[in-house]
Amino acid sequence: MLKKSIIWLEKNNIISLILALLIAMIIFYLSSIPSSGYPRGLGILTKVYHILIFFLISLLLIISIIKGKLENKYYIFIAILISMLYATSDEIHQSFVPGRTPAFTDVMIDSIGILIAGIVYAIRIKFMPHLKLS
Repeated sequence: MLKKSIIWLEKNNIISLILALLIAMIIFYLSSIPSSGYPRGLGILTKVYHILIFFLISLLLIISIIKGKLENKYYIFIAILISMLYATSDEIHQSFVPGRTPAFTDVMIDSIGILIAGIVYAIRIKFMPHLKLS
């Protein structure tokens, strides 16, 4: 099922890009909520959220750029860089929101999800090139 989903997203890479942009807008919206709007005591759940959401946005961005083609594998690094820049800009954005502060640790946690997405897709390209887009 996952293989078919990835192949479908590769074939329809514009949808991957649209989904990545939608997730970026959701992140921006959530980052715009003042700290008084968040429930207290989420702890580890916020870290898991950061990893998962940035894994997803990065994977979709990688899929939309590479489209499953082996000759495009160096674009993984470009997608990772774009994702990390977005994670950084998200923290900068939070410095303008009442009660929120930017946190370098959040960028590092976001980067874990981003790098995992890059590794997952690199494995797909390296070890599953037989999965055709047709």
